[in-house]
Amino acid sequence: MGDVILVVNAGSSSLKFQLYGMSGDGVLTMLLGGQVSGIGGERPAFHAKDAQGHRLASHPLDPAKAADLGGAQDVMADWLQDRIPSPPVAVGHRIVHGGPEMSGSVQITGEILEYLDSLVPLAPLHQHNNLAPVHVIFNHWPHIRQVACFDTAFHRTQGKVVERFALPQEFYDRGVRRYGFHGLSYQYIADRLPEILPQVAGRRVIAAHLGSGASACAMVGGVSRETTMGFTALDGLPMGTRPGRLDAGVVLWMLEQGMQHDEIQDLLYNRSGMKGLSGISNDMRTLLASDAASARLAVDYFTYRAAESVAGLCVAAEGLDALVFTAGVGENSPEIRAGICRRLEWMGIQVDEAANASNALTISGPDSRISVHVVPTNEEQVIAQETRDVIMNRS
Repeated sequence: MGDVILVVNAGSSSLKFQLYGMSGDGVLTMLLGGQVSGIGGERPAFHAKDAQGHRLASHPLDPAKAADLGGAQDVMADWLQDRIPSPPVAVGHRIVHGGPEMSGSVQITGEILEYLDSLVPLAPLHQHNNLAPVHVIFNHWPHIRQVACFDTAFHRTQGKVVERFALPQEFYDRGVRRYGFHGLSYQYIADRLPEILPQVAGRRVIAAHLGSGASACAMVGGVSRETTMGFTALDGLPMGTRPGRLDAGVVLWMLEQGMQHDEIQDLLYNRSGMKGLSGISNDMRTLLASDAASARLAVDYFTYRAAESVAGLCVAAEGLDALVFTAGVGENSPEIRAGICRRLEWMGIQVDEAANASNALTISGPDSRISVHVVPTNEEQVIAQETRDVIMNRS
């Protein structure tokens, strides 16, 4: 098989992985990929496919075996053990937060790992899980090179006005600034557009990464100008269990009511967003299928705030030529895409219902002043490329 790079994308409730072969001159070939989904839930499952999309494995898991990320790692490692004859030449990891020190992917050392651990409070839902596999590999296979690929790095091109909060300088100096997230997904979209949509690739594009976590990013010529997430992954669009944009005074009020830090953190990261608004579920599919008024409220709130954010990002892009939907909801929910676009019809957006229903590459109608597209993302491919570049000193 030759040298292989293993990509690990550890999230809050899933563990995704992909395996890439690497030739001597650095050409990558995707070999297989899969995920453990539903970690900590009642119906965890394991799925894997080869590069052609043929199913290699698909079965439910004993909840006890996927009760936490550690168990999910064991499931992944056991399955991969018979399929990798030798250890990978490197392991690339998605790390949500790079803080003010990290503007590009890096090989992980003990010192860098300590720094990344210190950022856990900035992304408590993600950073700890992202770093858990790193610690396991460090402890058991210290000779394997590991590379950190940051969701924040793509947005380091943004200007000082965009990056700042209206706070005293001392807070900026201590790292309190707008970082932005989902950068690996936006990097993939920026790299992919010249291949599939060259007519819009160099122009003013807003990409909407809509999933359990959600954000939008204004790009001009494939470069980030502004994004909806800020200091943490709580800001911007409403999400599955996170509220998105929230008046800071609400948190002050919670403190005045006697709520403690951990209680507020749990509320904001785990019990708000679509789950909190609907009182039913954080899964958009469940909400769209429900007749409950609270489910409709949650869906309407999501599409309204998403449209509002797209309109606001036009200031940074100085206009808009194309809107791109990506990630789980963005790629697979015609209803949500249509709901957002209806709220933007005043901008000249028109959606072709048939194209939208089939998740086509272009879903805007022929008379739409702004083209609208659906582009599946692939964060793992970006991680593989970044990992290769780091270990081959290409960066």
